[in-house]
Amino acid sequence: MEMDLVLILHMIIASLAGTVLYTLIGIAPGTDETAVLAPVTMVMVLTGFEPIVILTFFISAIIAKKLTDSIPVAIAGIPGGVMSAPMVEHAMVLKKHGMPEVSIRKMASGSVIGTIVAVPLSLLLANFILPFGDTLSQYANQVFLGGAVFLALMTKSRWFALLSILPFAFLIQGLRNFYWEIGVVPEDTTVFTSFFLGITLGPVILKLVELLNRKVRDRLPRYGIKEIILTKRTPEKGFPNPFKILTKKEVGTSSIASFFGVLTFFMSPVGMTIFLGETLTSRIKEPIKRASRAVSSMDGLTNAAYISGTLIPLIAIGLPLSPTAIGPGGALFNAPPVFTPENNIHHMLSMGDFVLATIIGSVVAISITFYITIKYAQQICAFVFRYIPHEAMLGLFIGLVLMLSYMDAGILNIFGVILVGLVAGFLHRKGVNYGVQFMTLYAAPWLVSLFF
Repeated sequence: MEMDLVLILHMIIASLAGTVLYTLIGIAPGTDETAVLAPVTMVMVLTGFEPIVILTFFISAIIAKKLTDSIPVAIAGIPGGVMSAPMVEHAMVLKKHGMPEVSIRKMASGSVIGTIVAVPLSLLLANFILPFGDTLSQYANQVFLGGAVFLALMTKSRWFALLSILPFAFLIQGLRNFYWEIGVVPEDTTVFTSFFLGITLGPVILKLVELLNRKVRDRLPRYGIKEIILTKRTPEKGFPNPFKILTKKEVGTSSIASFFGVLTFFMSPVGMTIFLGETLTSRIKEPIKRASRAVSSMDGLTNAAYISGTLIPLIAIGLPLSPTAIGPGGALFNAPPVFTPENNIHHMLSMGDFVLATIIGSVVAISITFYITIKYAQQICAFVFRYIPHEAMLGLFIGLVLMLSYMDAGILNIFGVILVGLVAGFLHRKGVNYGVQFMTLYAAPWLVSLFF
């Protein structure tokens, strides 16, 4: 019993750490969810934290990140992350009418609704799919290839994405075979972690290498200093109630959007956010009401999509079969030598463990981040904009990737990961999203073996 209490204490501490860290990171502009969540989760796994503690940290991190990444959208029109980009247009309507504070309150409340809907629904849906999990696991390689093809067909550059799958698989497996041939790593060791993180930071690596070219630097647009005006306001008393902040109709559309966000956990969260957000508000003519309804519904859906996209594949299947699972949550499924597709959190935790970790992570994140977001959003935003450079955070994550690359296969692998990152960044720029690339990474050994 004492050990259980100690473990629960560790879970609470981990969720507090995840909440505080990603409350700040969420407010920083331009922080891609995969780039900031995957490396830290990977380090926690490789450091040897208990699986249930890692899951608790991750749940609190994604909820805190999704609660706060809308703040720079409302205040400055700058997305805090990829998932908040679809809300910029609607948030700017509210800002134009002098209502950025309303925008923050609506989006944060929508996130809370999304969490409340997603947690029980995800657990129920995962329990329903669970009996079929072993069957799906037996065809893991085919599932990964099918997932890559499916996600490729869902993108705008569908034919280029499809054609990129085989060459990218050959690049990854070719580097692995090269390491085996020269004896950098044993043949029974698969270099995975560093390649995964190389894909994660691919766009950043490509941009940094491009900046070495003076002609590229000279062509960059110069906007000067962007002036951001923050109006001081007195924080209200008491804990904010999302059901009072949102109107009844906004609560309804946020709940509907969150419900469909869970059911479509295997789809692109960005695509579903845009589609459902516009669909649920298309008949509203009054601009302020339309914008308020849109941002609250969209934020609810993004939170629900991230929670369900992590929990359902993790509980029911043990394979990363959603964009969230193969991106930000990839380390929960595969982080050799600690986690593998045959032995990961899916196999280590019981249903009760999943429920406990999800509840603790959700409650801690909502209790702290929602309260702070509603009461002190502008003050925190000012602090982040002034003292936490975006470049410093990206530098930290790149440093983690280089360290793990060296741990995986020595100095040579640092250059290998940079090569993977350059190719991944180029593919990403051409419309091949993370989902296609990560699925190809998983399927690469089996896919290449079909030709040799």
